[in-house]
Amino acid sequence: MNLSIRYEEKAELVVVYLSGEIDAYTAPKLREELIPFAEEGTNVRIDLSGVDYIDSTGLGVFIGVLKATDVHDGRLTLVGMSPRVQRLFTITGLDEVMTIEEGEGSK
Repeated sequence: MNLSIRYEEKAELVVVYLSGEIDAYTAPKLREELIPFAEEGTNVRIDLSGVDYIDSTGLGVFIGVLKATDVHDGRLTLVGMSPRVQRLFTITGLDEVMTIEEGEGSK
């Protein structure tokens, strides 16, 4: 399955809507889309409500974006995780270092 990436830019916030699977095949495209926002110091809010699956490569993308936002005084927030995806972040301990909120991306 592919990954669909759609985003809305609002002042100093970009809301990214993802749907599909984030894996070794789709992660490079995702990284290519997200890193420029992070490097501009933009606050990045990622809506994962349409994501069914994330593998370790996908987790690596989120870690890279988190580091880039931190370095450039931005902020990364993940929202809308399914219980399955949330569990992955909990098991890996990423829920301790990333801002994860319930709800949808357009807040």
